[in-house]
Amino acid sequence: MTWEWIFCKPMLSHHIKFFLQYLVTERGLARNSIRSYGFDLKHFSGYLENNSIKSFGAVTRSMLLDYLGECRENGMESTTIARRLIAFKLFFRFLHEEGLIPEDPSALMDSPKLWHILPDYLSEAEVDAMLAVHKPETDDPLELRNRAILEVFYASGLRVSEVVDLAVNAIDFDTEMLRITGKGAKTRFVPIGKPALHTLQKYLDCARPHLLGRQTSNPLCFVSRTGKKLNRERVWAVVRDTAIAAGISKSVHPHTLRHSFASHLLAHGADLRVIQEMLGHSSIATTEVYTHVDQDRLSELHRQFHPRR
Repeated sequence: MTWEWIFCKPMLSHHIKFFLQYLVTERGLARNSIRSYGFDLKHFSGYLENNSIKSFGAVTRSMLLDYLGECRENGMESTTIARRLIAFKLFFRFLHEEGLIPEDPSALMDSPKLWHILPDYLSEAEVDAMLAVHKPETDDPLELRNRAILEVFYASGLRVSEVVDLAVNAIDFDTEMLRITGKGAKTRFVPIGKPALHTLQKYLDCARPHLLGRQTSNPLCFVSRTGKKLNRERVWAVVRDTAIAAGISKSVHPHTLRHSFASHLLAHGADLRVIQEMLGHSSIATTEVYTHVDQDRLSELHRQFHPRR
């Protein structure tokens, strides 16, 4: 049995081939199962290459969650997502046991039987706690940048790639809108509230010039401490470390803030179609996953107002 059809990413393909051969020779899995796992890992390796990740040893749990979240947003069936999680758990455990990666990023992930397809999200109090970690009145450029990043995530529901690629000239302070180029090079306009704009303005005026230094030609809004483009991993770390500092025990990553944005809008009565437009979902079915947040509110209203409560 050969697996050459799998491989198009030479930096990552060797480990996949090694794993598939292990499934054949030592696990005795059915051909169709191995073929499915091969396709899953091929797709994931393409995702890593597109995000400049050249080694499976650099993969984190947050990256896996982000990838699975994007699969869900693209309308992938829950059974397929669950199978991909199985593939990840088998694959990374194998690489770790073989000494090919320093740690298994999937080790602490729930089993597929317990893994909920519904997105995790923060309460409004938890979002407030995260924002409180980085004080808006700070004079520290990095702290002010991190506060602005969190404000933009929660105020607009952007994907992490969209935050990283946000240009200064895409921010319209007069109309309070962001011009976003999302998946498929589709442009959409997303409103952003006054608190987030206020923090953004202070960041652009006071912190960004300090961080840019001589990198004055950088058109991007958020930059590193050396004035260069922020990578996704740095943004992941900002969100994760802020959640830890805020005392939040659940796993929090950029998609969590995106989910919180949508869930809180819906809970406060926003129209699902409007949320779909702001999130940049091509299908309303993808956005409907957020209707779960209404259940507690509906139950409370029923208990409060039904004559036979």
